[in-house]
Amino acid sequence: MHNKSIGVGRFLVSPMTKPDADGTFSASVSIRSGRGTASVDRIMRFTPSFASRKAALRYATDEGKAWALRH
Repeated sequence: MHNKSIGVGRFLVSPMTKPDADGTFSASVSIRSGRGTASVDRIMRFTPSFASRKAALRYATDEGKAWALRH
């Protein structure tokens, strides 16, 4: 599930969640920069599993924003 994107400096942070077969949720985030043919999209998938979609989304959002602020 893709959620709202957040602008952080020159990056667009898009947190995502996905339900797993065991009932937990996985978190990932897309971090995009640039435009057109000069754009770069980094995808990070995280190892922890989460009991709720909300927790997975919060984790992906926090990690994506922290990465964008460091770069």
